[in-house]
Amino acid sequence: MAVRVSAPAAGQTWDPEAYARNARFVAELGAPLLDWLEPRPGERVLDLGCGDGALTEKLVAAGCSVVGADASPEFVAAARARGLDARLADGQALPFAAEFDAVFSNAALHWMKRDPDAVLAGVARALKPGGRFVAEMGGAGNVAAIRGALHEALARRGIDAAAADPWFFPTAEDYRARLQAAGFEVRRLELFERPTPLPGDVAAWLRTFAQSFLERLPEAERATVLDEVQETLRPRLSKGGQWTADYVRLRFIANKKAAT
Repeated sequence: MAVRVSAPAAGQTWDPEAYARNARFVAELGAPLLDWLEPRPGERVLDLGCGDGALTEKLVAAGCSVVGADASPEFVAAARARGLDARLADGQALPFAAEFDAVFSNAALHWMKRDPDAVLAGVARALKPGGRFVAEMGGAGNVAAIRGALHEALARRGIDAAAADPWFFPTAEDYRARLQAAGFEVRRLELFERPTPLPGDVAAWLRTFAQSFLERLPEAERATVLDEVQETLRPRLSKGGQWTADYVRLRFIANKKAAT
């Protein structure tokens, strides 16, 4: 079956080496999500938004047959370099049909802003009846201070930051309703604050995750804006030289309803 592929969020590209330096915490803090999944040997699992495959490897180690899917060619290549079955795919147009016992996703769904309901429809199609969907994503309020500082910096320059914003951070109520509309029974869903220490300063985080905002600026202005945003955030997010991002996560487990 042909796989429809679209680019990652507009203006956003991924460098696996830079990601490993600046964002390895994403996989490390997502590891507890595996406890929600409870992977069993022999299960077929789709890792949606697999990135460089750090968590995909853990699913394989648990004895699962795993397919990783990501919209970034660079991440797919990095995951394949680990020996994983990684495929270039658009999460908003998944091609699978009743193939998986479980779909797993960590820190990826909030990048699929164009059509989040199409994501859920594709996940439902990919699962066998009764199959489970276990995921964590940014929820309402995620990186609110960082996002606000970015919007303000662009607005001061006459740039529509909303058009540059690549993220979909839903409330618990909104996402529960979307899951139910897509044919899922929600077993557990939590929205929780998770302040996250960064390995560097917030400017490094912005260079990794906020490229779509920076792309709206002339190249000569980007360093200035990074400095400006960092200084705006310093009183709130830096203490004793340690930067902490104001993360809020939405985590859930839901089962595809069996046909009646």
